[in-house]
Amino acid sequence: MGVGRSASGGEYDLSNPVNSFVDVARSVALAPRQFFAGLPRSANLINPLVFALICIVISALLSGLMVLLGVQESPGLNPNPQNAIPSTFAPASAVASIFFAPIGGAIGLFIAAAIQQLLVTFIVGQNNQGFGSTFKVACYSQVTGLVNWIPIVGPIVALYGLYLSIVGIREMHGTTTGKAALVVLIPFLVVVLIAAIFLVWVGFTVMNQR
Repeated sequence: MGVGRSASGGEYDLSNPVNSFVDVARSVALAPRQFFAGLPRSANLINPLVFALICIVISALLSGLMVLLGVQESPGLNPNPQNAIPSTFAPASAVASIFFAPIGGAIGLFIAAAIQQLLVTFIVGQNNQGFGSTFKVACYSQVTGLVNWIPIVGPIVALYGLYLSIVGIREMHGTTTGKAALVVLIPFLVVVLIAAIFLVWVGFTVMNQR
């Protein structure tokens, strides 16, 4: 059985929000190559942004619920490289995290897409499909937010976003898997390195205060 596509040519359709969300989420998760290859390269950024924010808010709500129920101590971490900033620096308060999610998510998406578009220009070349295509990849790969709230295993499963992002960049910009991987992994590894340095610094600070 084939994976369904929304009426708007694969993109999230605001005129049919519920069915479109389910169709698009399923298509991105199960058939990313076909999904991104079939996305229009037009500059319409509203529909993909709305899809991404729905995923981010659902993740924040469910993660916050886990905190309130005492299942976990802090909101779940989403390791999706397309949303590193709001995921890494989410507030410790579950309620605050829910309110912060759409604002931080939108800011993080634009920043992540801008950084990746800069890398696309250098690595893929000037003959690429532009910021809009990179932004759509950032938005639709947020589908991983639907699972990252699950304690322990969620963030691990959400690393699937790395694969979705690489496939998306490759298909949207018509490049190779290797170049797409560099575009996605370079900023991701930089964030991981910064986080590791910060944790080491915090560890030394705590030890020195004892």
